[in-house]
Amino acid sequence: MIPTIAWRDNRVVMIDQRKLPLKETLVVCATPAQVVKAIRTMVIRGAPAIGVAAAMGLAMGARQIRTESRRVFERRFQRLCEKMAEARPTARNLFWAIQHMQNVVSRQPEVSVAALKEILRREADRLLAEDRRINREIGRRGQAVVPDGATVLTHCNAGALATAGYGTALGVIRAAVENGKRIVVLADETRPFLQGSRLTAWELKKDNIPVTLITDSMAGYLMSQGRVQLVVVGADRIAANGDVANKIGTYSLAVLARENRIPFYVAAPVSTVDLSVPSGREIPIEERDAREVTHAMGRRAAPRGVDALNVVFDITPNRFIAGIITEKGIARNPYRRSLRALMNAA
Repeated sequence: MIPTIAWRDNRVVMIDQRKLPLKETLVVCATPAQVVKAIRTMVIRGAPAIGVAAAMGLAMGARQIRTESRRVFERRFQRLCEKMAEARPTARNLFWAIQHMQNVVSRQPEVSVAALKEILRREADRLLAEDRRINREIGRRGQAVVPDGATVLTHCNAGALATAGYGTALGVIRAAVENGKRIVVLADETRPFLQGSRLTAWELKKDNIPVTLITDSMAGYLMSQGRVQLVVVGADRIAANGDVANKIGTYSLAVLARENRIPFYVAAPVSTVDLSVPSGREIPIEERDAREVTHAMGRRAAPRGVDALNVVFDITPNRFIAGIITEKGIARNPYRRSLRALMNAA
C-alpha cells in the first residue's frame, strides 16, 4: 500500500483519495492551511487519518512560527489550532488530535520555543506510528468475532486509507485473513462519494482479499437471502452512550442487520469515543456540497436546477450495535459503562 500520509522534507504528503482508483497521485502540503484544505476537500478522509493529518499539520505549522518568545509562540500556535478545527465538524479524532497537541505545549511551560518545535514534531511522528499499532490491535481483537467462511459486509472505507495504515473495520477483516480465515467481503459502493467502490475495493484487491462490489440499496436483499453473516463498519464519532456517527447509510444497514439477525459491529480507536457527548443527538452532522450528489466522478448525473441534499453522516443508535471493537477491547451494552471502562484502561 502507498502510505496514506507521511513526511517529505518537513512537508506533509498525502495520497489524493479523490483520484483513486484511476490515478495514484500525491498531494504535498507545505503549510497548515494546505492541510486544512486537504481535509476539507477530501484529499484525506476517515476519522483516524484526519486526526493524524491535524497533528502533523500543527507540528509543521509550529516549525514555521518565527519567534523565540513562548508567549508569542503560544498565541500563534493557538490560532493554528483554531483554523485546523474548522476543517470538518463530525470526526472526533480531529479535535482529539488538536487537543493532544495543545496539551503538549501547555504541559511544558519551561521549554524553549526551539525545543518545543522539536517535541511537537516527535509527538506527531509518535501519533502516526501509534495509529498503525492501534489499528493492528483493533484487528487482532476484532478478528475473533469473524466466523471462518463468513461473508462480511462493510460500508464506506475504514481501511488503511482512512487511517495511518492497516485500518479499523478493514483491519478486522485483514487480521481474520492473516489468521487463516476464509473471508469474502461485500463492499457497499457508498454514494455519493463512492468510498466503497473507489477505495475499499481498491485496497482489498491490492491485498488479494476476495471482494464483491454492491450498490448500497442491494444490502437488504442479500441479507434476507442469507448471503451476509457479519457487518463491520468504522466510526467518525462515538457518543458516551454508544451511539455511533458514521457515513450516511450506516444506520440503514444496522436496522437491516437487526431485522435479519446479523451481528453489526463498529471498529474504532478509543480516540473516536467522545464522552463529553451524551448521545448521538448531540453529534454535529456535516452537510457537504450538493454537487457531490448531482454529479458522479465529476460528471453531471441529475437534471440542472434540481435540488439535492448531501447529509454525509448518520447516527446509529446503540441498541443496534453488537459491539464496539477498540484497541483496548470490545465494548458491549451497557455502553456508558463499558466505554468508560475502556477509556480508563491502562
